[in-house]
Amino acid sequence: MKLGFIGCGNMAQAMITGILTQKVVSPQELIVSNPREEKTAKLKDEFGIITTTDNKEVAKQSDILVLSVKPQVYPAVIKEIRDEVSSEQIIVTIAAGVSMEAAERQFGKEVKIVRVMPNTPALVGEGMSGLCCNEYVTEEEFDLVHKIFESFGKAEKITENLMDAVVGVSGSGPAYVYMFIEAMADAAVAQGLPRKQAYTFAAQTLLGSAKMVLETGQHPGELKDAVCSPAGTTIEAVNVLEKKGMRSAVIEAVTAAAKKNHQLGKKKEK
Repeated sequence: MKLGFIGCGNMAQAMITGILTQKVVSPQELIVSNPREEKTAKLKDEFGIITTTDNKEVAKQSDILVLSVKPQVYPAVIKEIRDEVSSEQIIVTIAAGVSMEAAERQFGKEVKIVRVMPNTPALVGEGMSGLCCNEYVTEEEFDLVHKIFESFGKAEKITENLMDAVVGVSGSGPAYVYMFIEAMADAAVAQGLPRKQAYTFAAQTLLGSAKMVLETGQHPGELKDAVCSPAGTTIEAVNVLEKKGMRSAVIEAVTAAAKKNHQLGKKKEK
């Protein structure tokens, strides 16, 4: 199986690193194109992958082709490669706001499309991806793409109408988490903890708490209650968070990101 990437930005680099680290494909089975060779140089030196500046060459060689360029560049890239793409190839799109219908319309023919929203923790093998596909993709092919995205984290199959929600909660989500870690660490530093240790305490606490939710299967509220002793320190802190509107702020943030993704999609379809 030949896996190709057109574009080598942060998300592509995170995915490629995860895929090669987990040995989903060999370096010789992975080809990446980018107009600037320096963008692919590090990956080429580190993993020995095939690189080129020719998008058409990647399109010709790939069984699965990932379009990892900015949404506004999709029309130009698809126009460039569409004559090289066959009905047997699987096209993976990871751009926010680009529906499967819009991508297929740009190709101007029936093509197999899997739409995915991954996130950057893929770089450390802890990504979260939502996937959907069009009617031309077989169940076996969808399972294959799903397996690739599970190689660097968790991946869930969804219907396309839920993609805006996925963008809001996980696609954009790492930024919210980093802000929370930074805020927790700042408070710890204010209480005298050295900065480096403060980040470790805050980040590990979030990592461990997330793992508790995933591995125990318990409701987050139940896990929270288990930490809140009567008249203790934690319930005092929770009370402050409730007064300051933490829940509503997070809900509004996720909703805003989802709405923005929906607006981007509508704008691109015009």
